[in-house]
Amino acid sequence: MTVHGQEVDDLKALDELVIGCRACPRLVAWREEVARVKRAAFRDEEYWGRPVPGFGPPDAALAIVGLAPAAHGANRTGRMFTGDRSGDVLYAAMHAVGLASQPTAVRIGDGLELYGTRLAAPVRCAPPDNKPTPAERDTCRPWLARELELLRPTLRAVVVLGGFGWQALLPVLAEAGWQVPRPRPKFGHGVRVTLPADEGGPPLEVFGCYHVSQRNTSTGLVTPAMVEDVLHTAKAAAGLG
Repeated sequence: MTVHGQEVDDLKALDELVIGCRACPRLVAWREEVARVKRAAFRDEEYWGRPVPGFGPPDAALAIVGLAPAAHGANRTGRMFTGDRSGDVLYAAMHAVGLASQPTAVRIGDGLELYGTRLAAPVRCAPPDNKPTPAERDTCRPWLARELELLRPTLRAVVVLGGFGWQALLPVLAEAGWQVPRPRPKFGHGVRVTLPADEGGPPLEVFGCYHVSQRNTSTGLVTPAMVEDVLHTAKAAAGLG
């Protein structure tokens, strides 16, 4: 199957194509400017400055879908949800429920492994103000749709972080082979929706979780315990124990 006119038959090939994408001029300009100017705390580091591919095994039973890379987080490290406070909360929670080998994620090559879980996002480049446009979201959609298609043989559950991710993901799930009801289910923390698979096969369990953004965690809208609770339930639904 092709994505943006290019043949993609496995996740490794998909990740390589994602990294080279330059489809959205505003996002390309922003991610590269951030990588050039840098934040003072990271001035001695070489920023990734490219689209961020998914992270996790190609036979994952559980996917965690966020929004987009952070300018000085994944846009710096090259790994989804690594290097910022959102990632600090997420990876600690994943480790607590047995989905990650360690509670911290610093950079590619730090020894972190995910167990049966893959991280992805609807938008693969860091957007200004963390706000991709609808056009940018839609241009990036085929990457996630193909990623989910390739995961479909083993994928049994998805945790969606935040309302933007929820709204962006549901149409993608429909494209990737699951039946999304109409009207579409509303996002909420702890919401669980079962999506039957097209042409039979196991259904997909979709869970809503408030985004682990610094704003949400600092105000107490979402706590580590709340994130762990959703991940624990999703882990069981995915058959990961």
